[in-house]
Amino acid sequence: QVQLVESGGGLMQAGGSLRLSCAASGRPFSRLSLGWFRQAPGKEREFAAAISWSDSSTNYADSVKGRFTISRDNAKNTVYLQMNSLKPEDTAVYYCAAGYGASLLRTVYTYWGQGTQVTVSS
Repeated sequence: QVQLVESGGGLMQAGGSLRLSCAASGRPFSRLSLGWFRQAPGKEREFAAAISWSDSSTNYADSVKGRFTISRDNAKNTVYLQMNSLKPEDTAVYYCAAGYGASLLRTVYTYWGQGTQVTVSS
């Protein structure tokens, strides 16, 4: 099992920045691919960003590309999501996820955190 605990959410004005953190425990962190997903009120959960276990390659949703940066620190068993130029439409609960796969596109996210609320005011 992998336990994931997110932190760093909060209320921010449009144009501001937030950094989310997700601390993992339970299995070798360096072999896990990691992702951030988000769910806005009344909408389906959607993919935001991911980072691979093998070469730290990354992938982003078009809606966040150029504004969000995902990174990982294997020594601290932590994955981060730096969110810049925030928009009201970024308001959502943000979930950290972890899983295994030969590539980012083939990763099956088996483990999920409880989520952290991000609210962006206009």
